[in-house]
Amino acid sequence: MVYLLIILGVLAIGIILFINLHPTFGGSPSKQDRERNRYFDHYKNNQFVNQSPTDMKMDLSTILSLLKDSLTGKKDRSPNNPIPISLDWNKINSVEDSLTWFGHSTMLLTLDKKKILIDPMFGPSPSPVSFVGTKRYSEDLLYVIEKLPQIDVVLITHDHYDHLDYPSIIKVKDKVGHFIVPLGVAAHLIRWGINEDRITECNWWDEKQWDGLTIASVPSQHFSGRGLFNRNSTLWNGWVILGENLRIYTSGDGGYGPHFKQIGEKYGPFDLTLMEGGQYDKRWSAIHMQPEESVQAHLDVKGKNMMLIHWGAFTLAYHSWTDPVDRAIRAAKQKEVKLIAPTIGETVVLNGRFPEPNSWWKALSTKNSLEIESSTSQ
Repeated sequence: MVYLLIILGVLAIGIILFINLHPTFGGSPSKQDRERNRYFDHYKNNQFVNQSPTDMKMDLSTILSLLKDSLTGKKDRSPNNPIPISLDWNKINSVEDSLTWFGHSTMLLTLDKKKILIDPMFGPSPSPVSFVGTKRYSEDLLYVIEKLPQIDVVLITHDHYDHLDYPSIIKVKDKVGHFIVPLGVAAHLIRWGINEDRITECNWWDEKQWDGLTIASVPSQHFSGRGLFNRNSTLWNGWVILGENLRIYTSGDGGYGPHFKQIGEKYGPFDLTLMEGGQYDKRWSAIHMQPEESVQAHLDVKGKNMMLIHWGAFTLAYHSWTDPVDRAIRAAKQKEVKLIAPTIGETVVLNGRFPEPNSWWKALSTKNSLEIESSTSQ
């Protein structure tokens, strides 16, 4: 018994040291940051809070149900085979207004000849260490960073691993002019070797004039944290990006709430909305939207065209991997919303003439099924 306690103690110390010393966990807001934050209405007891009360308690029954689902799960939670990626580098390098989606919430936006990278997550797994956790549906995309053009600005919505990826930041940081992030997130970037003068932090409703663009930080209903002891120590948000001719909104992660109508009143209408709508579950409905809620949020912010994000790269919930986009398309048709669904790696030219969704994910599933059936019969 004594030996067991010693082993458990050593293991606990090792885990604590790993979390404190390994750079992937990032940094912590300074004492000055915490002193600044305490004057905000959405900062209480040394933590940021949502505008609306958000119950995220994990009782025993919830933990047991999660454990059960992790063991049994639901079929089709990931593709049968890796998703192929095809990149058009001529379009990516062009100065024409466009958007390239790399899966999940990672996008390269070209607006008014500026290159804007949002939530850069190109790594193989959204976890502190790549050998633990779910794997990317496609090949590892870290190689893409080396081929990307110079990035004028990186926008981060919050510090979770599927949005702020340490390996991706390390590879991209030397080709980025500036980082604009929510309050507290600068501590992570500074620990990773990015000078403070290249980082701008934003509170909700802060508005920055940046190189001819207006970039505004707007509320979302979510949470933050990269370790065991820093939950909600940094802020989470969405971004409004206003160019000369285009108005774009990305929601970041979060549940459905009244903040969408507030954003629409202040900054709408939007030519394109990038709405979170994957990795949902009734057990965490307050902090991730169902696809039908994503479509309603698009209407709330007064969007004209919508793209569903936060799907297509990783399995983080217990629905099938295509369920988010299938449900979003149905909801969009019911509410007469124009929805686009590019393939992963596709560059969409933002000229107002968007194609109808071609259901590429269904074709991929059919192809995989035929390949498996053919190989089995041989």
